[in-house]
Amino acid sequence: MKRHKGWKVRSVAVEIVPALILALVTLAAAVVCSPGIAAARPVIVTDQGPLRGLTVSGEQQFLGIPYAAPPVGSLRWLPPRPPARFKGVFQATQFGSACTQPNPNAAGSTLGSEDCLTLNIYVPDIEPPPHGFPVMVWIHGGGLTGGGGFLYDPTSLVQKGNVIVVTINYRLGLLGFFAHPAIDAEGHLNANYGLMDQQFAFDWVRRNIGAFGGDHKRVTIFGESAGGISVLSNVASPTAAGLFQGAITESGAVIQFQDYFDPVSIVPLATTESIGTPFVPAGTALADKVGCSSQTAECLRATSAATLVEAEPPSLLLPIVDGAILSQTPDAAFESGAFNRVPVINGMNHDEYRLLVALQYDLTGNPLTDAQYPDAVAALLNQIRTVSSSFVQAVLALYPLSNYPPPTGYSVSAPLALGALGTDYAWECPARNADLSLAKYVATYTYEFHDETAPPPPGFSSLSFPFGDGHGVVLPYLFSSLFGVTPTLTSDQRQLSDTMIGYWTQFAKAGNPNSEGAPNWPEYGATAQFQSLVAPTPAPESDATFDADHKCSLFWDTF
Repeated sequence: MKRHKGWKVRSVAVEIVPALILALVTLAAAVVCSPGIAAARPVIVTDQGPLRGLTVSGEQQFLGIPYAAPPVGSLRWLPPRPPARFKGVFQATQFGSACTQPNPNAAGSTLGSEDCLTLNIYVPDIEPPPHGFPVMVWIHGGGLTGGGGFLYDPTSLVQKGNVIVVTINYRLGLLGFFAHPAIDAEGHLNANYGLMDQQFAFDWVRRNIGAFGGDHKRVTIFGESAGGISVLSNVASPTAAGLFQGAITESGAVIQFQDYFDPVSIVPLATTESIGTPFVPAGTALADKVGCSSQTAECLRATSAATLVEAEPPSLLLPIVDGAILSQTPDAAFESGAFNRVPVINGMNHDEYRLLVALQYDLTGNPLTDAQYPDAVAALLNQIRTVSSSFVQAVLALYPLSNYPPPTGYSVSAPLALGALGTDYAWECPARNADLSLAKYVATYTYEFHDETAPPPPGFSSLSFPFGDGHGVVLPYLFSSLFGVTPTLTSDQRQLSDTMIGYWTQFAKAGNPNSEGAPNWPEYGATAQFQSLVAPTPAPESDATFDADHKCSLFWDTF
């Protein structure tokens, strides 16, 4: 494989919430919530009534549209309800609030609001094609505990790809993913309220996007990190049937699709109500923690949002096998074929885990040394299940420091070796298993993003090791700005970005990323090829090469 040198996850079992998202929400809200000088648009009529947006820089924007009633008060932990009709013409000219989430700048306080179920629509300012523009619905990342749709500016996708992009908010944290016996006994759909919100937004798009020039029969959902987890969960969800025709997941097949993650990944409702896992805390224990020892729904709904946020574990939350939204885990659904059979793009970054190495070591003031490497490996492996010292030694032999010489300007190998180990263990090999299952039933296109000189997230440029193509670096290649910051790409990276935008939007148009003039992207299947997204020109990479690089069949698939 040709390697080109060049954004939270504290550890696999500790945090996969991009710190970048939480740290920049406040800044981004100030930067991007004002679209600036813009011309008013003609009135669009939706099933809620008329609304008017803006024209900004050659595209139409319709911001902050409520797609569901505010899930507040007695509606907390209930499935989303239809929104009220507009009184007059709704002015869709500014973003709605982010959903309630931790405030990284003030411990114990929150950002956002429970009144947050809004979406934003970006439309090319050109005449729609005969059947309407293809539609792409973006599900933001943030560990299912943070982030917001307003943080992502999809102008590049909209204007270069001639597609409509919709960005959405959905309930986060314990307000969005929570199972408790008293609430679950109320007789409504339960636990996965954030996924219910996403599907409610998809249905809003299906009903209304034609008024904006969109084609409701060509809707692709896409997302990165926890947004990618959400995409895969919706592909597996029976209640999402017919709501989309394609799915793109970026760095989303994590903490799943390997047997060793089964006890802690997406687990049954009864487990999450009373036992819990590192990624799905027990509802009864959380009720005690927030002062509801009575274990009643009334007490829980009367608890402040800030108290609930403070009670959240510092970890990625995962959806729950609730029996309806998810009738089984995504890996079981994909293996059996009992899922929404739509074309899929699934991919990862070559060095996903370097973000966690940075967060756990460098950004705590304790950069990882080569001498600490054996203990770091043991700590990582023991997070999910207890392993023997001989197993740790086998892993150390598989990822020796000598295989990861530091590049010029750096002096330690341990962060690179641990980054490779964690990437293979938690991301790459699980994702490949998802690919193998999906490809038996649907057109599947797989990629590995591999630009080692990709711009690192803000705050990650002065590490003891190169950030490389760590978790999140794919985003600047698809979006015009992120968190109010415009990425700076080299000419080669811009060429890769244009190719990727072409792949993503062509997939939304036809269920296949290939188009005339673009490097061919083979379907994953009989030839079992990945597309290596290298700058400036992507090229296919054999499954065998990928497998050997990430030690999947050699080791992790047998763990």
